[in-house]
Amino acid sequence: MPTDLPNLLTLSRIAAIPLLVVFAAIREPWADLAACIVFSLAAITDYFDGKLARSRQQISDFGRMLDPIADKLLVGAALMLLAGMGRLTDFGLFPAIVILLREILVSGLREYLAGLSVGLPVTKLAKWKTGFQMGALGTLLAGDSASPLVWLGWLPVSLIGELMLWTAAVLTLLTGWDYLQAGLRHVTGAATPPTREVPRDAGAQPAQTPLH
Repeated sequence: MPTDLPNLLTLSRIAAIPLLVVFAAIREPWADLAACIVFSLAAITDYFDGKLARSRQQISDFGRMLDPIADKLLVGAALMLLAGMGRLTDFGLFPAIVILLREILVSGLREYLAGLSVGLPVTKLAKWKTGFQMGALGTLLAGDSASPLVWLGWLPVSLIGELMLWTAAVLTLLTGWDYLQAGLRHVTGAATPPTREVPRDAGAQPAQTPLH
């Protein structure tokens, strides 16, 4: 049901986006810190919605459909905010482009593979990718302006965030390549029967085993 707690947590990621935009648009140190907090809390729900769905046996097609959509909306909104408001240097803009394009690519491939009942299990690499990506975006939303508010003004926060974003971009390419290979094998007819599993993003669920 859409009103189950796991689904409400998933919906909260989408609901957090307008609040994130408002705080980022204010361009004050306290608002940058608030944007970081809102994003971080929303990102954490990606872990808890799946965990609760499994433990409570609250699985549904609604949750399976919405979970990857909520993730990509949150990540896409954060990337566009950072780029559009000049919060990324040229050094940080390139990995942001890679991540955004990869998200579009994977969405299309996932839809295609789901139609063939191809399982997409979580891999450790996908978990690391998600961790670095969410950590990088939260760090960049706070930026150097908010760091003095938490006694970290001596740290190059924005530079750290961009280095994390580059790491996420590299992992993004590696995990995205697995999707692309699987899709091409099925397009060319060289794939094994549709029970083969290929890596998927952390947070999304296997096609044959819905989470919520």
